[in-house]
Amino acid sequence: MVGTLGAIASSPPCCYGYRSGGICRSIRLMKSSLLRSTLATSLLAIGIVHAETEYWKFVDPRIGTVGPGNVVIGPCVPYGMIKPSPTTSKWSNTGYSADPARPLIGFRQVHVSGTGGGAKYGNISVLPFSGPTDVLDQSSLRENEEVSLGYYAVDLAKWQIKTEITASPKVAFYRFTFNGEGNRSLKIEAGEALNLSDVFPKRESQFFVGSEIEIVSDHEVRGYNRIRGGWNSGGPYTIYFHAVFDQPFEFLTWRGQRFYPGENVQVDNGEKNGATLTFAPGGDRTVQMKFGISYLSSAKARQNIQTEIPHWDFPRVLAENRQRWETLLSRIEIAADATEAQKRMFYTGLYHTMLMPVDRTGENPLWKSDQPYYDDFYCLWDTYRTSHPLITLIDPPRQVDIVNALLDVYRYEGYLPDARSGNANGRTQGGSNGDVLIADAYVKGLKGIDYAFAFESMLKNADVPPGGNEEQEGRGGLPDYNTLGYVSTRYPRSVSRTVDYAYNDFCIALVAKGLGRTEDFERFAKQSDNWKNLWRADVTDQGTTGFVWPKTPAGEWENFVTATVPERLGEKVPYTATYENNGKVEDWWSGFLYEGKAWDYSLSIPHDVAGLIEKAGGPEAFKARLDTFFDKRIYYVGNEPAFITPNLYHWIGRPDLSSDRIRQIVERSYKDTPRGIPGNDDSGAMSSWLVFRMLGLYPNAGQSYYLISSPLLAESTLHLAEGKTLRIVARGLSAENKYIASAKLNGAPFDQSWIEHADLVKGGVLEFEMAARPATWGTATPPPSLRF
Repeated sequence: MVGTLGAIASSPPCCYGYRSGGICRSIRLMKSSLLRSTLATSLLAIGIVHAETEYWKFVDPRIGTVGPGNVVIGPCVPYGMIKPSPTTSKWSNTGYSADPARPLIGFRQVHVSGTGGGAKYGNISVLPFSGPTDVLDQSSLRENEEVSLGYYAVDLAKWQIKTEITASPKVAFYRFTFNGEGNRSLKIEAGEALNLSDVFPKRESQFFVGSEIEIVSDHEVRGYNRIRGGWNSGGPYTIYFHAVFDQPFEFLTWRGQRFYPGENVQVDNGEKNGATLTFAPGGDRTVQMKFGISYLSSAKARQNIQTEIPHWDFPRVLAENRQRWETLLSRIEIAADATEAQKRMFYTGLYHTMLMPVDRTGENPLWKSDQPYYDDFYCLWDTYRTSHPLITLIDPPRQVDIVNALLDVYRYEGYLPDARSGNANGRTQGGSNGDVLIADAYVKGLKGIDYAFAFESMLKNADVPPGGNEEQEGRGGLPDYNTLGYVSTRYPRSVSRTVDYAYNDFCIALVAKGLGRTEDFERFAKQSDNWKNLWRADVTDQGTTGFVWPKTPAGEWENFVTATVPERLGEKVPYTATYENNGKVEDWWSGFLYEGKAWDYSLSIPHDVAGLIEKAGGPEAFKARLDTFFDKRIYYVGNEPAFITPNLYHWIGRPDLSSDRIRQIVERSYKDTPRGIPGNDDSGAMSSWLVFRMLGLYPNAGQSYYLISSPLLAESTLHLAEGKTLRIVARGLSAENKYIASAKLNGAPFDQSWIEHADLVKGGVLEFEMAARPATWGTATPPPSLRF
């Protein structure tokens, strides 16, 4: 294995081919994802498509838009830069509420999806109206909302205007149908963004820096929007725009609250500005607008329009949008007799996985490079576990581009980001999880990555304290970690950082061994045990003994949380295994653990579950621990550290119990409804978790295998690289027959409860015989632990 991986480091890019519906697509990996996108578009144009089932029809963009999911509802293409979407609130993460009593105040062009915390983006608002043009409030209640993949439509009840939207990668295409008798007008607010604050610094708020708008002709408007801050507390970013209309207009510009008739330019002077456009009487009642954006210039935004949508054919743009999705969605076909709910949940989950990060190749304002550029990693702590392994499985060239984009950030800015948005690194929630993406790509044999250079970036994370703002990049608390063997309580998130860093070190050791770096391997293999330095064996909670626990620099256990919120400042609150920072005692970012309890993190040791079982008192005690965790509802799928936990029964020879827990979690927590995602979707992390669970596979990210549990679908077909196809068949699957009695891989008995990536991507048939009672399948050979 080491020799094979070592060869990968210096091998040339390979060809990735896909076979779907009997048609082979072979697309060569290219350095520029923009060039690859152009090739894909050409293939679509000549009709090389998956012809039988239209999988895009199963996608419901409304899933996750109500409740904590925070999924953007508007249209976009896979990894698209522009995401136009309706705004009903300036203070939510997406700006959207499904409540029809909330007036619509505009449509904004750039959004993230599924995120929590403070908002980011929500830039540049447009709104059609038919009332007075010398006022700034044209909000209206909504009627007849229509949502499908690549398409959003709604009627503005006050004005009797129907707005329809679709999108290409960098251009939003709007169609406004004015059904009332009044004037036909449109407002463009150049200075708008979500969660804007007037007080700096207000943590996680965005701040207006500047905007500009210019009427170029009676058909065109251009300008820019400059904002700073947001969830990642990033520096200023600028979104340039160019809008072109299919009908002539008259205009009225404004700045602040004052209108300036006849002035075609409002320059950047520190006040928000915009323009009101009124289309000539007697024209077509349907007005179309193409709204291009760029991070380089308004001229580049105009060029993006000319390149992507040089015509005025709305249905054509919508069809191309859907075909882009179809090309990727059809990489996994599920059984035709799956329920409609299962189809919607599965394909919407795939869709959510590919909304972020954002492909901004050719749109990097910071440096010139021949490498891909991706932004809005929001963040790897969330997505490394399931989203990126899913992309690796169905679109490996894309994952190669993503890893190379991260490495290019390291090349020019000095650190591999764990989170990045608006051209700025931050916030790092836990570990340096770019390390996991590199290791995952390495052990799964992805070519086209300079692994020697990637290893250099991993060493930088492990050896050089980031200094200054330790939420920006690198490893906060590194001086403690590299001297004490743990992050002490003098640093925020000391326990979760220690647990995360130990896994990051395991990933570094994997790559070091493959590259023949013996000393580095020995160092990081040893450091992967550092989680044990925080294992406290004398704490018992609900009959369970032993938990990871905060420790002072002097090596003493900490038993109290010191309140940091103003109303309780300095108060000592007892720390327990079920304590979770909810913002009522301490700042969200200053607890011992991030988004989890000691219970969660004491089960989050994905590289050494065997060592964890030993610490926990052996298999029987470990089973009792897991049973308590789930039966007492301590478990919460909405936070990523617990993503793998339902599978931990595998390591004690009880994959049947893992399957029970997974089915229970899915049935309780996921639905094909607007409230169908149990927590923030976290850039598709929650959705990709569901996709894997429905397939019956789960990646242990950074390692080369998948855990197998009972599929929730009777059959799935994965179209893999090099024209390979893998069928997963669960024979006799039903509500009663929910356990794997036996398995075969390509006709040969397969008794492991885990499968190597290399075996999976060879293709063939993985078939299960299902039964109503647990059998001995998968009990003999546990999944790997500490396998380098």
